Amino acid sequence: MKNRSTIALVLSVVTIVMLVCVCATDKESADKLKVVPQQQPRIYSPAIPDTMSFAGEPVPLDIYYVREGLDRELIVNTFGHTSTLLYFKRAHRYFPIIEPILKKNGIPSDFKYLCVIESGLTNATSPAKAQGFWQFMKATGQRFGLEVNDEIDMRNNLIAATEAACKYLKTLKNTLGSWTAAAAAYNCGEGGLSKNMGKQSIDNYYDTRLNNETTRYVYRILAVKQIMQHPQDYGFYLRPCDLYPTIPTRTATLSGQNIDLYDFAKRNGTTYKMFRELNPWITTEKLVNKANKSYTVQLPADEGTSLKKIRTERDKGTEYIKQL
Repeated sequence: MKNRSTIALVLSVVTIVMLVCVCATDKESADKLKVVPQQQPRIYSPAIPDTMSFAGEPVPLDIYYVREGLDRELIVNTFGHTSTLLYFKRAHRYFPIIEPILKKNGIPSDFKYLCVIESGLTNATSPAKAQGFWQFMKATGQRFGLEVNDEIDMRNNLIAATEAACKYLKTLKNTLGSWTAAAAAYNCGEGGLSKNMGKQSIDNYYDTRLNNETTRYVYRILAVKQIMQHPQDYGFYLRPCDLYPTIPTRTATLSGQNIDLYDFAKRNGTTYKMFRELNPWITTEKLVNKANKSYTVQLPADEGTSLKKIRTERDKGTEYIKQL
């Protein structure tokens, strides 16, 4: 009888010990799975500048709907990391082409940010068939001197399209009286903006009630300008080696009729792919060229020059990393 009591007591003690161990293990596992609030990332609303201007014209940030309109686009472009990072990378390659053309034509430099929001600095095609960095419709492009046909689409020639955009923006400014209104009209058309301003007895963009896309349009430009001019204030840290380098090129003349572009590329020491990369405004494999025009095309500079340029950019990136 005594032995039975002793055995029962031992079994009870063992059971209690096992239960304690199991509970301790479960508690340890639960603690590991427990989310600690302090470890969550902190998300801050992007800073709105105290003052801002577009093309030298002040932005009335004291008006609540102007301030909130800018705030919305700052949030969208700050947390839309994929697109905004690509803006920075591409701008390093293409702004040096765009900026001198704007300056030469008397167009404020801020309009390069209009180009950014129009196409993301790519030869994009919109659902409405607008084309190129500056997103010209076919008729508008032709109106301002761009050749557009079955073989050539100069809307995709960055230099030619930027020249055409300058002419268009000057026309809009002369018609509407301000660069801000000209930027808005680039989106909705000069007739549409003039009509709305007239009906509402308003003489400026900010106080005119417009469709949602045009209402947001100038604020998108302003947000991209603010972020790209003050990247670290909005959490963007890019090394020089992260940016897309300029591509060293040389020019050649393309003339004659029934030109096989595969053969032309090969004879000029490059690939057909590279030829089309540098000349996206040519839209066909064989240029019939009935009008027998001559065109200036871009070809890659010698390979050594290209590699040296890219290597220089990477070296700059290495130095930047050492400074962090």
